[in-house]
Amino acid sequence: MTDSQSDLNTRCVAALADLAGEANVPGLTATVEVIRDRWGIPHIYAENQPDLFFAQGFVAAQDRLFQMDLWRRIAIGETAELLGEAGLEADRFARLVRYRGDMEAEWTSYSPDTQQITTSFVAGINAYIDFISDKLPIEFELLKCRPKKWQPEDCLGRMSGIVMSRNFRNELQRAKLIAEVGIEEARRLAPTDPPFDYEAPDGVDLSSIDPQAILAALDQATGPLPFSPDDGSNNWVVDGSSSASGKPLLASDPHRPITMPSLRYMVHLNAPGWNVIGSGEPALPGVAIGHNDRIAWGFTIICTDQADFFIEETHPDDPTRYRVGDEWESMTIIREQVTVAGQSEPTETELRFTRHGPVIHQDGDTNQAFALKWTGSEPGTAAYLPSLAIGRAGNWNEFHDAVARWKLPSENMLYADVDGHVGWVAAALTPVRENHKGLLPVNGAEGQHEWQRFLNVDELPQLFDPPDHIVTANHNILPEGYEQTIAYEWAPTYRNDRIHERLAEKSTFEIDDFASMHHDSTSIPGRKMAGLAAGMSFQEAELESIRAKFAEWDGHLSRESHCGPVYGYWLDELLTACFEQFVSADLLEFVAGQTGIPVILAALESPDERWFGANPTAARDELLRRTFASAVDQVKEALGDDVATWRWDRLHTVSFVHPLSSMGEDIAAAFDRGPIGQSGDGLCPNATRYEEAFAQVSGASYRQLFDLADWDKGLATSAPGQSGQPGSPHYDDLLPLWKNDEYFPLVFSREAVEREAKHHLRLKPAE
Repeated sequence: MTDSQSDLNTRCVAALADLAGEANVPGLTATVEVIRDRWGIPHIYAENQPDLFFAQGFVAAQDRLFQMDLWRRIAIGETAELLGEAGLEADRFARLVRYRGDMEAEWTSYSPDTQQITTSFVAGINAYIDFISDKLPIEFELLKCRPKKWQPEDCLGRMSGIVMSRNFRNELQRAKLIAEVGIEEARRLAPTDPPFDYEAPDGVDLSSIDPQAILAALDQATGPLPFSPDDGSNNWVVDGSSSASGKPLLASDPHRPITMPSLRYMVHLNAPGWNVIGSGEPALPGVAIGHNDRIAWGFTIICTDQADFFIEETHPDDPTRYRVGDEWESMTIIREQVTVAGQSEPTETELRFTRHGPVIHQDGDTNQAFALKWTGSEPGTAAYLPSLAIGRAGNWNEFHDAVARWKLPSENMLYADVDGHVGWVAAALTPVRENHKGLLPVNGAEGQHEWQRFLNVDELPQLFDPPDHIVTANHNILPEGYEQTIAYEWAPTYRNDRIHERLAEKSTFEIDDFASMHHDSTSIPGRKMAGLAAGMSFQEAELESIRAKFAEWDGHLSRESHCGPVYGYWLDELLTACFEQFVSADLLEFVAGQTGIPVILAALESPDERWFGANPTAARDELLRRTFASAVDQVKEALGDDVATWRWDRLHTVSFVHPLSSMGEDIAAAFDRGPIGQSGDGLCPNATRYEEAFAQVSGASYRQLFDLADWDKGLATSAPGQSGQPGSPHYDDLLPLWKNDEYFPLVFSREAVEREAKHHLRLKPAE
């Protein structure tokens, strides 16, 4: 360790929050007890609801103040205060998608008392900022800034919702695909689920659509912040007839980007009317996913189509006017001042809106404006706040009513209760489109593509006490015969299929069985590729030896998997080789994405002329041999010529990277963790999705397992730790468990909490 690294570590420790003792805090009405267990989870015991959420804000700020301040800036469009001009476009976008409707409808949509709860929560954050004065987390010192005080409305940002509203990106890519290869070929290369022969929309010149330009502001707003010196999930539940305890077992592992600190923050809230534990986001009150003393719930993204691009024709002489029927209407224009670091005066930014929503991009050459119509413009669509209603539900009817409030992001809400009931609702604010399918941008002028209404909760896909297990894994969950349109784009069924395979292996399960399923790293595409390898042969002895071993592979992508590296490179080679003959490089990522792997594997298993020409079997066989040999060469380049040393975890790793680590090597060394060798990939239940160089970018940093026979038997895992402060013992203490596929007990009863207590903090009203 260098002297500068040692000095930085000393400064980090000096800035740590005090987790034990007593603190007199203005704003409290009674003493609140905070017991942090040895895994850093705060169990908060208060005498009333306002104090409970005040304390939650205070405690979350103790652990995550810099992260919370950064998220607040991203949500409301104030990053330029830190980043200078580099943050302007991101701030403009955040302000474009800010909720600007009826505030009473907004607040009451989540639960009747959400405004009061949120007011208490942010008062707690502000009280902590005052309490520590200049003893700020190290990040503020490095950036030479202070955290801003919070307003309740800061918790209503829509940026986290826009990140999880994914379909509108694909609308643009599909439009480009049709323009490039034609409608028939586009349907073949990028099919929908369920299959649908989509058509190009009337009145839209698809060749004029440039996805990169249109999405530039969104990409900047949702990408890594440029400090200097960017998913799939599973859940399943069985009732007591399939559990050793006789009560339901519920598993959930929502997948999000891997970050430092974690996106998730765990907490236990206890006060009159409240006894709920689990995980949420540090900058929001309540518990988004977990259990109370009566019910447990988990969630996975549904893929509900909640957004559309409307292309508005703008006036050739005035880009702020757009055509509506035979008339020209003026856009709504809002001008706001943005404070920019390094500038003495604020910069004015102009926000434009049509009747369909915020204008994300305008093209002066084609006189087009791209307006985003999305559910986030509706009241009650701030992410996760409806959990304030769900956390107080005590039975299926109350849960069902609470889920009606859940609008964005779209989630498969899984349910179990202590009386033995299980259920599921595909919870989302789901638009009804009568004249289009939401697959392509539509003409905004004629009015024939408007949304008619939103489905009510009783119209959504759902189950209550079904005769079999309930599993969701971002795949097509539409029940047979379901008549409404939810979406046409889903994750492949591989994770769902593998979970069902595991559930079919036994008739009775224990919580450890579900833990094993969480970490199941069997790739069904890997099995299929092994079958393809079995039909090949090579003259070269080494290649033939590698091929023969791969042909016997069971698809298990363990860390030690010898075949894993060949699988990873060969899959990439197959996708590129099959698709590049039909599309340009700009579209490869789109066609090879959600549907690409099942499309290509089906084509390789049953070759035809559309894919492989006049002699499809011979051409397919030649392609398999060529791409396999290329994959082997790439593994050698990455891992060396000694085949015996090849392991999947030498290629597939994960790193937890702090937002400020780009400021210097000393900061990166102190703040970042990893790389850590990983198992699985994005197609296994243990979903460890990677992008470039096989580095994991998303996955289950938080997992939960509940046996409703005994809440204290609940298990959780979270990474890297509860605290966001470098130097804290809870900064990365959960990482060894996480990387070893292990859990810690999510203690719930007061007795169990006391048994595992590590830090005691009493928050008292100030004299």
